[in-house]
Amino acid sequence: MSGNYSNIASTVSGVSSFNENSFPNSQRGTSNNENSELSRIYTSGKNNEYVNIGKEKFLRDDLLEAFGGSLNPGLRVPSEHKFANPAPLGLSAFALTTFLLSMYNVQARGVKIPNAIVGPAFFYGGLVQIIAGIWCIAVENTFGGTALCSFGGFWMSFATFFVPWFGILDAYKNDLDQLDNAIGIFLIGWALFTVFLCLCTMKSTLLFFSLFFFLSVTLFLLAVGKFTNSTALAKTGGVFGIVTAFISWYNAFEGLTDKHNSYLVLTSMKLPTNEYSYPCSRG
Repeated sequence: MSGNYSNIASTVSGVSSFNENSFPNSQRGTSNNENSELSRIYTSGKNNEYVNIGKEKFLRDDLLEAFGGSLNPGLRVPSEHKFANPAPLGLSAFALTTFLLSMYNVQARGVKIPNAIVGPAFFYGGLVQIIAGIWCIAVENTFGGTALCSFGGFWMSFATFFVPWFGILDAYKNDLDQLDNAIGIFLIGWALFTVFLCLCTMKSTLLFFSLFFFLSVTLFLLAVGKFTNSTALAKTGGVFGIVTAFISWYNAFEGLTDKHNSYLVLTSMKLPTNEYSYPCSRG
């Protein structure tokens, strides 16, 4: 594949795709207006086998499409670093920890005390997810690195609530309403951040977008449940959290499997806003 990745990587996401015939002859190829040229993505070749991004030409199969299994929210060129895909590890860590806490929130099997989440939150949802996020950054996946490192930090910080050494619960022992409000504000902050991430997936696939949409709803429900001291809202948030966990596992399974290692290869429907309808490599 030809071209300098670094020059065009930042221009791929969020631009419209066109066929070469959409432009007059005077506009094809080079242009005096470099900024205008860099804003164009169109196909060329006998069978539209090339994708032209600005002044660079790539084989269509060499580009990576939006794919939940790699936490890649939009069309981009592959990383020059030949490492394994770290996203399934991070997605699995997030999914299991979310599933456990959500089961406690719905009081499954009569469990009302969520302290058993501390171990998984620190080491799997926290440490392992952060490692996966750092590895996403190494393979030039900014979105994946931001999401996984951030939620790894979320789980580790959430776990500190239940560790006496940090003194968080003791600080509020004389005012439990203030504790609920403090945790509610904590959750609202993360809900807003999740909405921000969700907006970055609106040109991807249905289940990739759904992961962050359902997570946003989960966090808002849990936050309002804390503000109002509502067990019903906490349980509803738990139900949405369970759905979120399974969607995360689905995306992780997508990233782990292909026709070479599994008879069951999952696919995800593209959102209507995903303008790149031609097939690209999953990487």
